[in-house]
Amino acid sequence: MSGRSLFLHAPHRRMPHAVLRRMLDHVDPDTPPDGERGPVAQLERRLADLLGKEAALFFPSGTMAQQTVLRVHAERRGRWSFAAHPQCHLDVWEERGYAVVHGLRMHAAGDRHRLMTGADLAAIGAPLAAVVWELPQRDIGGLLPEWDDLTAQVAAVRERGAAAHLDGARIWEAQTYYKRPLDEIAAPFDSVYVSLYKGLQGVRGAVLAADAETLAEAAVWRQRLGGGIRDAWPLALAALVGLDELPDRMPAFRDHAIAIARAINADGAALALPDPPQTPIFHVHLPASQADVDRAGAEMVAERGMYVFGRTRSSPDPTRCGFEVSVGDNAMDFTPDEVVALIHELLERAARP
Repeated sequence: MSGRSLFLHAPHRRMPHAVLRRMLDHVDPDTPPDGERGPVAQLERRLADLLGKEAALFFPSGTMAQQTVLRVHAERRGRWSFAAHPQCHLDVWEERGYAVVHGLRMHAAGDRHRLMTGADLAAIGAPLAAVVWELPQRDIGGLLPEWDDLTAQVAAVRERGAAAHLDGARIWEAQTYYKRPLDEIAAPFDSVYVSLYKGLQGVRGAVLAADAETLAEAAVWRQRLGGGIRDAWPLALAALVGLDELPDRMPAFRDHAIAIARAINADGAALALPDPPQTPIFHVHLPASQADVDRAGAEMVAERGMYVFGRTRSSPDPTRCGFEVSVGDNAMDFTPDEVVALIHELLERAARP
């Protein structure tokens, strides 16, 4: 596929032929599809070690993994509520499956446009089975709480008898800010979910890491939900490729995100937030309506295969919208000035009748 893409998960580097070639370079000819020597078991052992947990369990999706572990925490404690940020992935992107499938209730902690605080959690009077921290908080621009504040929140929640769960879908991005080993970032939490296709740019899938007893219960629910699939090796193998190639590059991705955001804000046609980005993720806020920007973006894809964004985000102000930039291989192909030029082109097209 020709063209270029600022958008991390555009098709350019995800064409099946290219993905399969990379996988072939990372697998021995005698590797079996399943079993202890198979890619799934290799991936589980590797992530359990990296995250400092007793064990890890593959899931075909992060949606299934997180709902499952919250169900396990709830059944153990006889409590059916959990708390999370108002824009947590479980609530915004998963059709509230935690409620429909598992009968769980979510307490939104704090304001949707800022990070969750200890005071927000203390204000929840209901007994909680768990609290979910999404690090970084994607839908508010990849923000992270400071480390001491985060660990204090976790300690306070545990004192109330709740489990601490980490939505670490983008834990490698978070690591660029915390500058701590992954096992140290994961240590305060009872359970940790990581995505295999976001920062690692695999095909799909997720891994849940925790103590062996928790994962034994989670494995039962995985089977009940249809996730105990055999021959999941392509998903695991693609993730192993990303695990070999990408974590060491994350600091460079963050540095480039900071440079791009700085150039956008110096230009002034749009606004990049956070300023500066804490992670390789930030949002670009545009002085144009969502419908007009969507049309302009579609024109750029159709005319020259240029993906500026994956999707736009609406704003309370109907004359404005925004989109996410997640810096990876694709964005590294652009200088900050080229990104500014892309934004100008997008806005010029959006202004046309």
